[in-house]
Amino acid sequence: MLLQIHPDNPQPRNIKMVVDCLRAGGVIIYPTDTIYGIGCDISNPEAIARIARIKGIDVKKAQFSFICSDLSHLSDYAKSVDTPTFRLLKAALPGPYTFILEASKQVPKLLKTKKDTVGIRVPENVICQTIVAELGRPLISASLPMDIDIEYYTDPELMFEALGKLVDIVIDGGIGSVLFSTVIDCTGGAPVLVREGAGEWEHLIDS
Repeated sequence: MLLQIHPDNPQPRNIKMVVDCLRAGGVIIYPTDTIYGIGCDISNPEAIARIARIKGIDVKKAQFSFICSDLSHLSDYAKSVDTPTFRLLKAALPGPYTFILEASKQVPKLLKTKKDTVGIRVPENVICQTIVAELGRPLISASLPMDIDIEYYTDPELMFEALGKLVDIVIDGGIGSVLFSTVIDCTGGAPVLVREGAGEWEHLIDS
């Protein structure tokens, strides 16, 4: 299904349709403040495995992110964060950043990397934030499969054409960005840039 949702004033009925789909184990393609992502309910391991199959990779190599509506779930999925790191997250989020943190024991084993870390995102996108808030827990998210043209990363109609049979809902929230999030590793004390993407990062590293 290709589902149009207004980017500034998401229709409650359509948001409910998406959330019901996620709770039933569905997989969606949805907008963020960077590229569109493919995601599912964090509590559904079968849906998580399905995303890995769609991407054609082992679930342990999928580089999933936890998409949160705010920082309220931080203590659920990341180990105790020191004050400087929390200030960094609070200053940067919502925004186009992924922060690598140490995983807590509550993170499903299926999602833990060999380094026992998680990537936390709070995108500055109203549709995304509304879905996660209504769901009541984070989305597990990954980038779209990489073997499609760049236009498919930005145009929901083309995403639906290419991937609509593999997922349950493709949300049309407008044309997306071609940029990935900027990834910053906060597991070693001082923050370290892992991948430069959307958003300025120098002031975050220097702080």
